[in-house]
Amino acid sequence: MTWIRFFLLAGVTLIATSARADNAVIDRWYNALLAVDRAAISSLLADDARIKLDDLGVEQSKAEFIASMDEWETAGADATIRHRVEKTESGVTTVIACYDFPANDILMRETFAIAGDLITASSQAAVAETCDAY
Repeated sequence: MTWIRFFLLAGVTLIATSARADNAVIDRWYNALLAVDRAAISSLLADDARIKLDDLGVEQSKAEFIASMDEWETAGADATIRHRVEKTESGVTTVIACYDFPANDILMRETFAIAGDLITASSQAAVAETCDAY
């Protein structure tokens, strides 16, 4: 009976540690995005990462996403992003994020596939045209 408890506790500890590590990656992601820190974004994305912007019908490679930061730097000026993790399972973290722009806001659901400390895939889709539901 003692061994069963040990393995159950070890499993729960491993899952909790993994979720915390994924949450730290997510926090670093949003901080880098707000700062338009291309080096930090690059260090968070796996070399073969794919980023899907579902609402735009666009899928980008790591290099394409980083190149798009010029546009984001203008569009995201003076914006804030509030986010909270909805769930983490099987290496995929789902986040609800409110992008507060000076003239409007938008509520997004974003998913991040994370392996180690790297984002291997991400997708984002609009949930609402306001953040009232955040």
